[in-house]
Amino acid sequence: MKIVFIGAGSMSEAILKGILDKEVCSPHNLWVTNHHSKARLESLQNQYGVQTTYDVQALLQSADMVILAVKPKNAEEVLQQLSPYLGRQTFIVSVMAGIALETISTNLKSDYAVARVMPNTSASVGKSATAITFNSFVSQDQQQLAQTIFTAIGRTFIVEENQLDAITALSGSGPAYFYYIVEAMEKTAEQMGIEKSMARQLVIQTMAGAVHMLQDTGKEASELRENVTSPGGTTEAGLHILQKHKVAQSFTDCILAAEKQSKKLAAAFCPSVK
Repeated sequence: MKIVFIGAGSMSEAILKGILDKEVCSPHNLWVTNHHSKARLESLQNQYGVQTTYDVQALLQSADMVILAVKPKNAEEVLQQLSPYLGRQTFIVSVMAGIALETISTNLKSDYAVARVMPNTSASVGKSATAITFNSFVSQDQQQLAQTIFTAIGRTFIVEENQLDAITALSGSGPAYFYYIVEAMEKTAEQMGIEKSMARQLVIQTMAGAVHMLQDTGKEASELRENVTSPGGTTEAGLHILQKHKVAQSFTDCILAAEKQSKKLAAAFCPSVK
């Protein structure tokens, strides 16, 4: 199996690292290229033993999967450059935000099997929440291959393409929302006199414990929250302030704004796709 990465940024590195860690494919069969940074390709080759080249014909010859991980603004140019060298059996997988399946097929000028994938930055530690959608030309074997590849960097979820803007807002941008909360809690802990490194450890462990409670107990978040909240207690006092400032509504507004921006960016790349 030959897997080709077009683009050599942090997401490509996270995916190929996951592939190698899970022994899905050997380094000899992983090929990487980018627009111009030879030093970056040499770094990946030295660290992971992957193959690199700027020869497009050699790069794409007998490729089973091509993972497109370039900036969305470069999508049209890159797709048209690749089109003459792609084999009919090649499975195209895009991690380019906002680029519709229809746009990819149109620029490739042929009906290839194409998937869109929306990982998040937690892919770098093998904990991504990754949404995948397929066009009608993707076979069952290719769907399974995509799930195998992206399960190597976390959990995968098969979705309809019209759900991707919402998922981008929820889990694509989601890690930043949690980091925002952690920042606030750490700063407050310091204000209360807790040493910075200890504050960080306390907040991280608290969040990790809450995640495990959600995963392991199967209980709803609302029930777990209520279990912590004693009448007249400290948690109730804190939650009262969150409710007073309408923090839940702020999170709703935050996610909806991110979804709106995702749709706006998608429309800029492909105005005909709703």
